[in-house]
Amino acid sequence: MAERVLDKAKRRKVDEFYTRLTDIEKEANNYIDHFKGKTVLCNCDDPRVSQFFYFFYSRFSSLGLKQLIATCYKNLNPDLFTQNLDEQAVYCIYDGKDRCNDVYTDYETFIKQNEWGILKEDGDFRSHECIELLKQSDIVVTNPPFSLFREYVAQLIEYEKKFLIIGNKNAITYKEIFTLIKENKMWLGNTSMSEDMLFDIPEELAKELIKNKKEGSAYKIIDGVVKGRSPSVWFTNIDHKKRHENLILYKTYNKKEYPKYDYYDAINVNKTAEIPIDYDGTMGVPISFLDKYNPDQFEILGICNSGEENPGLRYKNTPHGRPTINGKEIYLRVLIKRK
Repeated sequence: MAERVLDKAKRRKVDEFYTRLTDIEKEANNYIDHFKGKTVLCNCDDPRVSQFFYFFYSRFSSLGLKQLIATCYKNLNPDLFTQNLDEQAVYCIYDGKDRCNDVYTDYETFIKQNEWGILKEDGDFRSHECIELLKQSDIVVTNPPFSLFREYVAQLIEYEKKFLIIGNKNAITYKEIFTLIKENKMWLGNTSMSEDMLFDIPEELAKELIKNKKEGSAYKIIDGVVKGRSPSVWFTNIDHKKRHENLILYKTYNKKEYPKYDYYDAINVNKTAEIPIDYDGTMGVPISFLDKYNPDQFEILGICNSGEENPGLRYKNTPHGRPTINGKEIYLRVLIKRK
C-alpha cells in the first residue's frame, strides 16, 4: 500500500504541469475551421481554472462551437494546484447560454453563477461517466497526464475522436505512439519542436525544482515566477497547412558525408536540412524530422529502437538499441524513404 501511495505521489508531480493560455492560442488558432459546429471536450480540466476551457469559452461564438464540455479529476476546490484526492470531481457542459438563455459576456460571472455538475465517479478519463461524455464530443483538446499518455491516446483512437493534445517528446519513441505516427493516424502539431513550452506549476514543486534542478533545464524564471520546463510537443490527428509543406532540399549525396549503418542498408543523415535531394534509398534521420514531415513527400519506415513492432534497427550490443557506424553508437534515428 505504501509503495502504491508513493508511486501515485511521484506520478502526480510529473503531471502537475499546467498549460499557459499563450501556448494554447498559438497552436489552436491553426485549426479554426475544424471547430465550427463541433462539441469540444477538455477532459483533464477544471473548468473554473483551466486555460483550455477559458480559451474555448471566450471564443465559443467566434469558433461556432456547438458545445463545450470539461471534466475534472477529484477537484471540488477551485484551486489549480490542489492535491486533495478525496474530493469529488466536477464537470461542465456549456452551450453558449446561461439558464435564462442570455449569453454570458464575462468569464468571472459565468464561474460565479454556474452550478457545477458533480460526477459520481472520480473524473478519471477512463471512468464510465467520462467515457459517455467522450462519446458525445467531436474534438478533444487538453494536456493529459504524461504518465498515462499511452492509455489516453489509445482511448481516443478506440472512440475515433479528433484530438489536439500535449505530450512529452519522449512519447514519440513509445511503440504504440510511433506506430500511429508511422501509419499517419497521428502527427505533430504546428508549433515547432524546437520551441520552449513552459508551464504553470505548484509552489511546492517550484521550490523543489529550484533546490534540485538547473535553471534553463527543468525550469525558467519569467518575471519572477518559476515556470516548469518540459520537453513537450503538440500531438494531433487534425490536418494543418504546415504538414503539407514540402521540405526544401539542397544537398546531394556522397558516400563520405552519408555513411551507411553497420549491418543495415541505410545512410545516416545528421540534420533534417541535410537530407540529400538525389538519394532514393532508406535514410536514418533525427527525430526532429517529424517536425518537417510531409506524408506526401516522404514515407516513414520505422525507428531504430522500435523492435519487432516497427521495422527498423535494433542493435542488441548497444545500450539503447541505437544504430552504429564503424562500431560507434549514434543518436536515435527515424527511418524514411522518399516517395
